[in-house]
Amino acid sequence: MWRRSLLFRVTTSTLLLSALVVTVLGFSLLSRVTTGLLESKDRSAISEASAGLGEAQRLLDAANTGPATPSASRLVDSVIATLGARSGSPSAFDVLLLSSDANTDAPERGTNLVAVSSIPEGLRESIQQTKRQSWTYASIVFLDGRSTPGLIVGAPLLVPTVGPYELYYLFNLDQEQETLDLVSGAVVGTGIILVILVAVLTLLVTRQVVVPVREAARIARRFSSGKLNERMQVKKEDDLAQLATSFNEMAQNLAMQIRQLEELSLLQQRFVSDVSHELRTPLTTIRMAADVMYEDRGSFDMSTARSVELLQEQLDRFESLLVDLLEISRFDAGAAVLDTDRTDLVPMIERIIHATEPLARRNDVKVRFAAYERPTYVECDPRRIDRVIRNLVDNAIEHANGTGVVIELAGDPSAVAVAVRDFGVGLMPGEASLAFSRFWRADKARARTTGGTGLGLAIALEDTRLHGGWLEAAGEPGQGSCFRLTLPRITGASFTASPLPLEEGFSRAVEPGVTEQFKDQSRTETGPGTRERDPLDTAPWRRGAP
Repeated sequence: MWRRSLLFRVTTSTLLLSALVVTVLGFSLLSRVTTGLLESKDRSAISEASAGLGEAQRLLDAANTGPATPSASRLVDSVIATLGARSGSPSAFDVLLLSSDANTDAPERGTNLVAVSSIPEGLRESIQQTKRQSWTYASIVFLDGRSTPGLIVGAPLLVPTVGPYELYYLFNLDQEQETLDLVSGAVVGTGIILVILVAVLTLLVTRQVVVPVREAARIARRFSSGKLNERMQVKKEDDLAQLATSFNEMAQNLAMQIRQLEELSLLQQRFVSDVSHELRTPLTTIRMAADVMYEDRGSFDMSTARSVELLQEQLDRFESLLVDLLEISRFDAGAAVLDTDRTDLVPMIERIIHATEPLARRNDVKVRFAAYERPTYVECDPRRIDRVIRNLVDNAIEHANGTGVVIELAGDPSAVAVAVRDFGVGLMPGEASLAFSRFWRADKARARTTGGTGLGLAIALEDTRLHGGWLEAAGEPGQGSCFRLTLPRITGASFTASPLPLEEGFSRAVEPGVTEQFKDQSRTETGPGTRERDPLDTAPWRRGAP
């Protein structure tokens, strides 16, 4: 959703950023409110505690100057009673008077059942060491189990005839806590509402941009699928309207060019088909005359006889080109059909190797055939598959540069594959996909030793597609190339992988123990059941060193 929807991405990003900003602002606001409330409470509490401490000290000093000094209990009680009366009703604070000497039995008093555990040990130690007023925030604990947040202010106090004491004022912060809770709730509620409103506004604003963009994408998909009359609606005059206008103009120009290209393609196909058919009649006549001359070439002088031979070779090449053009025109017209039969590819490949033996001898190329499964049956059109494999073998022999050619055959329950590998000029990066283009050659300066038309691989690709198979190529410069034909066991059936590797095929050695058929087309047998030893028999087919 994040990758596919611009609306979701913009809305979510705005929502998250808004939540972050509102959170930061909310914490800042709460911090300032809390600081203001506590500072105000601190000032009033410290002022009240200082006044109470002075009042308590005056009471103690006055009691010490009288004719009779009261007992310690009466002194402590009088101080607590006097200071407790200052808190008012309801009580604004509580008072706790504790002895600083833990080894004596000096009396300790407090108001409203305040527990001594309310005073943190750190605060007591600070007062006893510094002999100065100190304060801190802590929970105020009562003897009945209640506790409230509070501010505790303490100071040293000297009780005559008893010793050092500590006077603590405990200020209840319930009211301040309620105020902070109210402010926090308001800030959180306002922040949530603000974030939701921002998200809704972002959604509405973004939709105004995203909806036209989605509409443009939808129109573009329909246009790319062949519906060339699709156009965007232009309702306004803003930037999006200008985009829609530009898109419509582009679509109109593209549609016009596509139609022109389609018409030109149809015209070219019709031209090729018509010319190919029209050339058959004069070619037949020329062929008949050339055959007569070729049969009688022995009665001609040497130059005339050689001219007749050249005429015969060029007529063969011209006839091959004409046949290929007619076949291409059938594919372009969609008139190509299959005549399928259950076929074993092993004898077919052996026949092809035997048929290409003269070409291999002329090029000093050795052809090796390894069948990893026998028999290898497949439902196909034998004529077309024979043509595909023959094309691959011819091309491999022509480009092997006198090294060698390996033909491998393997199958699995769903598919059968034939791989033809050579170790010659190879393919440059990006040429593997161009190899099946019409009239394309890897090396345009290379002599056409086989008189090829440049249409063989293009026809082979069309034949393979007609069977529902794959025809792929791979290679490296100077390391050779590999062409792999993969066919389904049953024509039109689906398969997911090829039984033979493609890229890895350059370093693949013939596995020991498999059934092999070896055709050495560059030498003769030395005797019955024997033949000359050759490095090709034992050396693995390694990359660059067959």
